[in-house]
Amino acid sequence: MTLPLILTLMLDEPGFDRLDALRRTHFPPERNLIPAHVTLFHHLPGGEEAAVLAHLRQACAKAAPFPLRVAHPRSLGRGVALAVEGEALSTLRARLATAFAPWLVPQDRQGFRPHVTVQNKVTPDAARALLVEMQATFVPFAIEARGLLLWRYLGGPWDQAAALPFAGVGR
Repeated sequence: MTLPLILTLMLDEPGFDRLDALRRTHFPPERNLIPAHVTLFHHLPGGEEAAVLAHLRQACAKAAPFPLRVAHPRSLGRGVALAVEGEALSTLRARLATAFAPWLVPQDRQGFRPHVTVQNKVTPDAARALLVEMQATFVPFAIEARGLLLWRYLGGPWDQAAALPFAGVGR
C-alpha cells in the first residue's frame, strides 16, 4: 500500500517561524503533529510519486520566489486559520492542478482558499474566542514562497518526501 502525498509551500524562514509559533501557541498540543503549512494539494497518489516529483521539479525550475500576504484570520468552525493571498500562488496552484487533474480527489478539485491553520479541533466557543481576539489585534504581514514540499501522509504525522526550492533559492 502506498501512502498518499500532500503538497505544501516552502516558506521563508522568518515567515514560517512566525506562523509555526502561532500554531504551537493555539493548536491543542496533543493534536499538533505537523508544522505550520500552506497546503496546495491534500491527497496525491503515492503510487505516482515519481511522476508527481517530475512535475514538481519542472515547475520549480521555472518559478522564482514570490511574495505572499498573510491577510486576515478566518473561522474554521472548530478552529482559526490565517488567509494567505498572492497572485503568483494562485497561478502556480492552477498550473499544478492542470498537471495533476487525473489524480485529484474532490477536496482538491474545490476552490482554492490558501491558509495556515493556527488552531483546530477545539470547541466552537474556544475557536470563536480566538477569532475575536485575532480579528481585534491581527496586522497583515508579508512572507515569501521559496519552493514546494512534498509529504507522505502517515495517518496523522507527515514524513517529508522532498524539498524542492524554486530557481535561484539556495537550500
